Amino acid sequence: MARPRILLTRKWPSACESRLAGDYEASLNADDRPMGAEELRTAMAEYDAVLCTVTDRLDAAAFEGATARIVGNFGVGVDHIDLEAARAAGVTVVNTPGVLTDATAELAMTLILMAARRAGEGERELRAGHWPGWHPTHLLGRGLSGRTLGIVGMGRIGRATAERARAFGMEILWWNRSDTEAPGTRVETLADLFERSDVVSLHVPGSGETSGLVDLDLMEALGPEGILVNTARGSVIDETALVEALRRGTIAGAGLDVYAREPEVPEALRGLDNVVLLPHLGSATLETREAMGMMVADALDAFFGGDTPDNRV
Repeated sequence: MARPRILLTRKWPSACESRLAGDYEASLNADDRPMGAEELRTAMAEYDAVLCTVTDRLDAAAFEGATARIVGNFGVGVDHIDLEAARAAGVTVVNTPGVLTDATAELAMTLILMAARRAGEGERELRAGHWPGWHPTHLLGRGLSGRTLGIVGMGRIGRATAERARAFGMEILWWNRSDTEAPGTRVETLADLFERSDVVSLHVPGSGETSGLVDLDLMEALGPEGILVNTARGSVIDETALVEALRRGTIAGAGLDVYAREPEVPEALRGLDNVVLLPHLGSATLETREAMGMMVADALDAFFGGDTPDNRV
């Protein structure tokens, strides 16, 4: 019996690729070159499974005439996949929740610390040869102990971020669309959360409901000493409003790992000193990325073995 034909749209950790190549007729992307829309549509019509990433947009057209029976998403967010079109075409979609929780929460804390302590500004100054030496008022930042962290979205990553922030002595407020058990104090509205927080960290999925969720009004509520951190999806923040807020001092700073039109980062953002910019590193530890790939492989094994895979979206 012929082995299922699978395509990896990007290069994956070698341990994952070795496993998949051993179990399936696998086409790998050795050059790690992003695939275009037409290539993705062709792949959906030629393979039994397409293993995509957050950089691959599988729109409705990709599912027209698709022979692929399953899409394995290397990541949690699936806003780049037209799920309604997938269901209509009878294509199963799976993702990788849970395994990237700790890594993403760690990166959220990295951004909080970097923005609060102005670490990015300091490194740029030093590397450029402009450090004048130690003096009492140089790059004064803000400590975290006794400050309030507001968390938008209290899922796995939100909870993990809260636990880490509490170890730094931060008080926790949180807002979630539904009630849940979580550390800290729940608030009823986003406006209240932003007004009462010193730092706000975003942990909601990217979707039509959350697009532009954080606007200028919420940033004004956060205030001129506030810090905004995003490790969720770039679309959650109105980037134009964010640039204005950072320029005018409406908020003190921001830490971003995601952007609305990745890999494009607005020049206006890149030119600001009071924002930390990272290239989507949320899950970027070897352990996490290997675990993500193995989770997709487990889902394929279950699916092609006639079972219902875990983490079906």
